[in-house]
Amino acid sequence: MIKRILAQILCFLFMLTALAQQNYVADLKIQGNEKLKSSFVKKIASLKAGDVLDSLLIEEDIKLLKRLPSVSHASYQVFPAEDNQFNVFYNIEENFTLIPSVNIYTTDDDEFAYRVGLYEFNTLGRNIIFGGFFQHDIYNSHAINFRAPFLFSRHFGLALNYQDLTTQEPVFFEDETANYKYNNISYEILGLYRLNFNNRFELGVNYFVEDYSFKGENINNRPELNVHKWLAKGIYEYNNLNYFYQYISGFRSTLNLQYVTSMDAMLPDFFIGWNDFFYFKRIGEKGNWANRLRMGLSSNDDTPFAPFSVDNNLNVRGVGNTIDRGTGVIVLNTEYRHTLYEKNWFVLQGNAFIDAGTWRNPGGDFGDFSNKDNLKVHPGLGLRFIHKKIYNAIFRIDYGYGITEDTTKGFVFGIGQYF
Repeated sequence: MIKRILAQILCFLFMLTALAQQNYVADLKIQGNEKLKSSFVKKIASLKAGDVLDSLLIEEDIKLLKRLPSVSHASYQVFPAEDNQFNVFYNIEENFTLIPSVNIYTTDDDEFAYRVGLYEFNTLGRNIIFGGFFQHDIYNSHAINFRAPFLFSRHFGLALNYQDLTTQEPVFFEDETANYKYNNISYEILGLYRLNFNNRFELGVNYFVEDYSFKGENINNRPELNVHKWLAKGIYEYNNLNYFYQYISGFRSTLNLQYVTSMDAMLPDFFIGWNDFFYFKRIGEKGNWANRLRMGLSSNDDTPFAPFSVDNNLNVRGVGNTIDRGTGVIVLNTEYRHTLYEKNWFVLQGNAFIDAGTWRNPGGDFGDFSNKDNLKVHPGLGLRFIHKKIYNAIFRIDYGYGITEDTTKGFVFGIGQYF
């Protein structure tokens, strides 16, 4: 009994000693940054002055900083101050963040389209994204975007988007494929909430007007639409990616759910949802294996205006511009990226890829996913020209070649990795 009491007393004294020797943060200092505000970094950091010195918390902050568009790399140092207190330094290597965007694609049927834009990814030094784009895809389009993930606090932000998009869209009827001039004017507001390091949510609404105008002589009296719609949107993202310059490792999942209601009683409301799964793995010192799997479903209405499209610049490189539509989608993009040359700020990266996708026909069933007519497989090769000190300064060239029935081949140009 006495031994047990002595043991408990010794344990209590040991805990008191351990608590007395805990190390604390005297101050958090930010260095190396020029445009990025130190006050902003301290605002989003989990570690605060006066906290217990916690290496796991510091590592989490460093990972978060490396995800910011304004930061190309981040590290930390810890120096003793006085007593059991330490100064923590977060070292920032900044990106150049006023970035033009360019996307160009062609196919072997001489199709040509492009999108050019300009975005500032660190507006006011607070990681606010602001900019817009101009697109020419037979017709002209434009958009303006504002996104401030940490506008109100380290957890709450806001996004605003305006878009006037006009394209030529093939619409697939049973006996013909008809071309429509499609216009979508939309206004969107989203609330952004970051629960913790790995999990974030978006919730908002979108008001838009869709117009489908038949091109040419409408001898078969095909339908035309001009309708006002509301869209409710929810997004959940789990992100456990870690960045080291051009290399990425880890897992990420993004779930997007939308409910669309029409102000025209003749058109049914519908639901659409999809999940993108990303997996990245470092291969040796110079290799990176990258994967994206998209799985999606919508209300299965038998309509020529189905929401999921087969598109050269979205999911299958070299397939063409909106060559088919569906009410369900399964797409796998997998590629191996290898650094061929690296010196100072410049990186030349090569990649070999396979893009494969299949779709459910409007009004069809799940057996459509295994229908060979719906399957598109495009292997290919590409190059990446990367500037390590400019955010998303990756100029890509890919060439995809279809190996399934009735497919095409073509180049895809753009800024940023394909996924």
